[in-house]
Amino acid sequence: MKPINILKLGLSDYASTWDLQKKLFDLRLNGKIEDTLVLCEHPHTYTVGKNGVDNVGKHLLMNKEELKKNNISVFEIDRGGDITYHGPGQIVGYPILNLNNYYRDMHRYLRDIEETIIQTLADFGITGKRVDTATGVWVDTPRGAEKICAIGVKVTRWITMHGFALNVNSNLDFFNNIVPCGITDKGVTSMEKTAGTQVELSRVEDNIITSFEDVFHVTSQIVKKEHVIKLETFHE
Repeated sequence: MKPINILKLGLSDYASTWDLQKKLFDLRLNGKIEDTLVLCEHPHTYTVGKNGVDNVGKHLLMNKEELKKNNISVFEIDRGGDITYHGPGQIVGYPILNLNNYYRDMHRYLRDIEETIIQTLADFGITGKRVDTATGVWVDTPRGAEKICAIGVKVTRWITMHGFALNVNSNLDFFNNIVPCGITDKGVTSMEKTAGTQVELSRVEDNIITSFEDVFHVTSQIVKKEHVIKLETFHE
């Protein structure tokens, strides 16, 4: 069983969390830390992956004035995928893993992240599934298949960055301002909407950790940020 550190950041702004990911990536690449899973929420944010940069004008349906009025940040980032939303009530996970110690297989890695979320949802009585043509986790609804978890990753020298965004108690209205992941024929849902009641975020985080341990065959420990990152290389 390989060790993995778990960082629970709570509500964390996107820019500083992205900087943290980069520092964790460098430390993992140089063998200075163990594999690490960052769990957090973000303030209202739209992120645009490499596949969506050319279409941002079509898939982001708000102008700069509307974004500013609603206090929504936008970042063009280096993960795969198109545009997606992050916000309060959504659990975002950033695994920083050295896949050389698991398998050198991007397809399998994505499927394992999906499996982690599918197992987590099952613990709350929600049946998650895969859709062959689109990465992520979906649930069947009267309106058709709707995405409950978006996944977008980056892998460099087999070290991973970025990850998944699970809609727990998310305000789904914010998805109306984008074409989520560039997909026009399927909707978006949340655990709250599917279950008909709010779900405790801390419980979902705990279940994500348990499922991650099971799928990736790791043993985890909850650590503080300053214990993971060398203080001489990272300053608040």
